[in-house]
Amino acid sequence: MASVTAASTSTRSRPCPMALAIKPVTGFSQGRSNLSFTIRPSPARLRFSCLAQPKTVERVCGIVKKQLSLGDAETLTAATKFTELGADSLDTVEIVMGLEEEFGITLAEEKAQTIATIEQAADAIEELLKEKNDN
Repeated sequence: MASVTAASTSTRSRPCPMALAIKPVTGFSQGRSNLSFTIRPSPARLRFSCLAQPKTVERVCGIVKKQLSLGDAETLTAATKFTELGADSLDTVEIVMGLEEEFGITLAEEKAQTIATIEQAADAIEELLKEKNDN
């Protein structure tokens, strides 16, 4: 009787939240194998981070809190969307105007319309400040 060995497979290099483990084959019975599969959760290996400086993110959070009249108890992160805070399109325009005033920059209308999170706002500000300092 022939013997078969199985190798275990891992998806560690893939950004997949699940991993597949193959248990070794123990023998054959009437043409069928005793191969079993187990799907187990794998920890996420992708991390997203804001490109902007933490100080810039903090200032943006302060402006957003001020424009939306949020209390100090409200916790904001870089991933916080303006819509999650109850902001409509007019509120978003006011936030962008507050950011322009605070940082002494002017955002292009096309760029301002794409800003939906604190991270996007902070990244756009950092980009404009870098261009301003390079000139």
